[in-house]
Amino acid sequence: MRISVSSDMDEPVARLVVAELRRRGHEVRAHGALEPGADPRWAVCSEAAARDVAARAADQAVVCCWTGTGASIAANKVPGVRAALCTDAYTAEGARRWNDANVLALGLRLTSEPVLKEILDAWFTTAPSEDSEDRDNMTHINRLDATRPPS
Repeated sequence: MRISVSSDMDEPVARLVVAELRRRGHEVRAHGALEPGADPRWAVCSEAAARDVAARAADQAVVCCWTGTGASIAANKVPGVRAALCTDAYTAEGARRWNDANVLALGLRLTSEPVLKEILDAWFTTAPSEDSEDRDNMTHINRLDATRPPS
């Protein structure tokens, strides 16, 4: 799987995300502080990773900033992106199952290595729900994207 990863800071957790994804066999494209010379501002690098997903240059993205909030907000401004800020495996599983989220947002401050691995396990092993109510909600979300004025 092709995964774009962004972080506004070159922190151990951000480096671990990249290393863990590569260890799991994914092709990783880095943005922000993880890519020498790239713009590390959370709004800029999160947008870049999200645009990779929207353009289908990446299948998924992981965006990181100190709390994860700014990264998730920036990513969600890109049409076609459904970013979810996840602090635990249960939230990650739900985001994939019920929301068909395609961008995982993480906070650098509180995400430990064991929790990160649990989140990634849940995120990458959970498929979107086929339940009709869940699919109807996703259809509605997609319509919202289509009617959103350009940024």
